[in-house]
Amino acid sequence: MTTVAAVHGVLPPHRYPQRMLTDLFARLCLPDPTSRALAERLHDNTGVATRHLALPIERYPELDGFTAANDAFLSVAVDLGCEAVLGALADAGLEPEDVDLVMSTTVTGIAVPSLDSRIAARIGMRPDVKRVPMLGLGCLAGAAGVARLHDFLRGWPTSVAVLVSVELCSLTLQRQDPSTANTIAAGLFGDGAAAVVAVGADHPRSAGGPRVVDTVSHQYPDSERAMGWDVGSGGLKIVLGVEVPDLVRTYLAADVEQLLGPHGLGVDDVARWICHPGGPKVIETIQSVLALDAEDLAMTWRSLNRIGNLSSASVLHVFADTLAERPAAPGDWGVLLAMGPGFCAELVLLRW
Repeated sequence: MTTVAAVHGVLPPHRYPQRMLTDLFARLCLPDPTSRALAERLHDNTGVATRHLALPIERYPELDGFTAANDAFLSVAVDLGCEAVLGALADAGLEPEDVDLVMSTTVTGIAVPSLDSRIAARIGMRPDVKRVPMLGLGCLAGAAGVARLHDFLRGWPTSVAVLVSVELCSLTLQRQDPSTANTIAAGLFGDGAAAVVAVGADHPRSAGGPRVVDTVSHQYPDSERAMGWDVGSGGLKIVLGVEVPDLVRTYLAADVEQLLGPHGLGVDDVARWICHPGGPKVIETIQSVLALDAEDLAMTWRSLNRIGNLSSASVLHVFADTLAERPAAPGDWGVLLAMGPGFCAELVLLRW
């Protein structure tokens, strides 16, 4: 089985309280005081207290279009990605030249060459390192990336594989757009990165960390417009449907059963729930359909409050926090799960 040798999250240094970020959104996007009052209510209801931005807050009025925003993305994303990967490798006791495959994921900027190529070159990975860039999975990609590392390592059990997620959601803000979707996104999403180091079953470092036992993927029918981007001259415009909690309510319990059932497990057998902090309504729905209590998802709620929703990097920050602060006993079971554009769910069964 694949072993997760390390998970390491990083954040930009620019941290601001929610109300200060609401003020920035109002100045850039809202035409009248009525809209401002609505934005304040929506942002107050996100459960977010503080977030990190890719740039100092005073730089955002200077970003006058998609080109400027994407140039800022390229600069910051490579720096953060390198920091995350080097931190994860150090935690795992490995070096950049040990990596056989590097997978990158982002949905908040365009990079060609891809982020994995730029990061690999900067930190000194081998020239024959295999690269897999993923674009378009959004919030799903943290969990999906771990599952795809597992797929690779099943075939290459002596190898080291790295996933790096970088999401700079603040750089996708749509100016002069007072829509509800843009308003909610501006109050919910933050910036950050994370990296996962995984090793195959025959690698010398396979004895430490949780093991990946199984994975499940599920694309839900007739849900393409539940979440995603519309790409226009102004860049990436958020698509955020109200049906997301209903999709979770309809499908998630069966997805979890599909993951656990073949191993003779039920929800009560899971000691660690590592869930993407999609927002208060989504987290509450997960708790409801799986009959979990607030303590089961305490790390998810805390991550949402402290750093917001980091798209694909968020579930990896929750994973890193769980490993650091909630040590598991040998034999404990865990579930890593996230949902995102498609609309899809990705679940990973872990055992310590």
